[in-house]
Amino acid sequence: MVSEWRFEVPTAGSKKLPPDGRYMEALSSQGYGFDAAVADLVDNSIDAGARNVVIHFLRDEDRLVSLVIVDDGKGMDEGELDVAMTVGGRRGYDKKSLGMFGTGLKSASLSHADSVTVVSRTKRSRPAGRRWLMEHAKQGFECDIIDPDFAQDFIDFYQGRPIGFQGTIVRWDGVKDFPKHGGGGQTDRYVLRTVNKLGLHLGLYLHRFLARDDFHITISVQDVRTGVEYANYGVVPLDPFGYPVSGDSAYPKEFSVDIPELGTVALRAHIWPPRSSLDEYKAFGTVVEREGFYFYRNDRLVQAGGWNNFRQPEQHLALARVAVDLPDDSDGRVFRLTVKKEGVQASPEFTARLETAFDEQGQTFLGYLADAERVYREARKRAGVTRKAVLPPGRGMDPQVRQALEEELPFLDREEPLQFRWQKLPNDVFFEIDQESRVLLLNQYYRAALLGGRNGALNDAPMVKSLMYLLMQDAFQRERMGSRLKDNIDLWQSVLVAAARAELDRMAD
Repeated sequence: MVSEWRFEVPTAGSKKLPPDGRYMEALSSQGYGFDAAVADLVDNSIDAGARNVVIHFLRDEDRLVSLVIVDDGKGMDEGELDVAMTVGGRRGYDKKSLGMFGTGLKSASLSHADSVTVVSRTKRSRPAGRRWLMEHAKQGFECDIIDPDFAQDFIDFYQGRPIGFQGTIVRWDGVKDFPKHGGGGQTDRYVLRTVNKLGLHLGLYLHRFLARDDFHITISVQDVRTGVEYANYGVVPLDPFGYPVSGDSAYPKEFSVDIPELGTVALRAHIWPPRSSLDEYKAFGTVVEREGFYFYRNDRLVQAGGWNNFRQPEQHLALARVAVDLPDDSDGRVFRLTVKKEGVQASPEFTARLETAFDEQGQTFLGYLADAERVYREARKRAGVTRKAVLPPGRGMDPQVRQALEEELPFLDREEPLQFRWQKLPNDVFFEIDQESRVLLLNQYYRAALLGGRNGALNDAPMVKSLMYLLMQDAFQRERMGSRLKDNIDLWQSVLVAAARAELDRMAD
């Protein structure tokens, strides 16, 4: 006989099961990107009322040693600092706070550093500090108390830069992303690349704050021994809707989505002008990644592009961007944010009701998408450009090159991408074609020469791979290669081998 189903599960008491020390390792494996982790710390500064935030890369000659984030917010006393450093600790977030889960400071920091030190001072309290050292944390959640004299010295070091009567310093040591050996200009290249990428990320996700006159983020690079400041950048806002003239004079328009559990959600729909070269349009992501919804929570961008299962992204909607200010949805019934605040999970109720969303004139949201596609197609037609569709680029192609290809060429639908791989081949050939696997094999023997002695990486040699990608389209799209194509391939093979050997001779000299 089948037992009767019980809708409630009965209990017989409870017991406390504290987390194992290894939980700290799990906490540090949240998959935070470097830029997102720093942005999470800047969110805390904004919540603390900071008007100035300094992101400080500290180096000892050619070696990067620490990353420090300093703000002039209200600071924390010892009790508040203990709460902030407690895993899952909450500061009593109000509705306008950017923080949510009580894990950002710890998980963001320990994802990228072996230790995180926080020193803070309020107007009414002396400087206090705490440190999470991963080795101690794993042994039982042991958080170190910073020597009060050091805490005072640390605050003094950043006095006026920007700390005034109050503020907070977060310091990362043992940063995993930093170059292990900085010689040969490696540190300089890393700093240049990282500062530029971090500036774009912060400029985008915090652009509404940066557009205000009373909020500033500065990225600085300084030598700890000499005090020489190598660089000092002010982060500028990167408004994803910052076009000078709309791509369609009828836009932007506001559409309303009625959701019974939440009320009305407003969608402000924009159409970018075609072929824009502005950073606000093309400085982040690929064409298809940039289109779609831009969700904001308390003026902080939490998702930059994507259609959230409403439809598939496609090149013809590259000009369509929709700004959505998320309503208060503390239960996450309709919109649920990821812990890293880099995406929104929208409920099926939201996506289902997009088809019935209207503006004040009665136009549908689907009509807006049709308008965005029309503007894109008309611009291509006016340019008189009808380019042959190509295989999409795949593994081994640099993302910047992939982005340029997406903007310039139509891709064949439902086709496997063309990949690149270095492999040991006979020295008298520069490449081989694997049509069945859609892989272009490059001769490992010539790799060092093409890279000029630099270390190889997955997306290395972008110039060579880009040219090969364009040259080899016919070879991969045709089932059989004709005599003319075969002769061209032999020609390219000979010339490329000669050029690669010339590079090897230069290296030997």
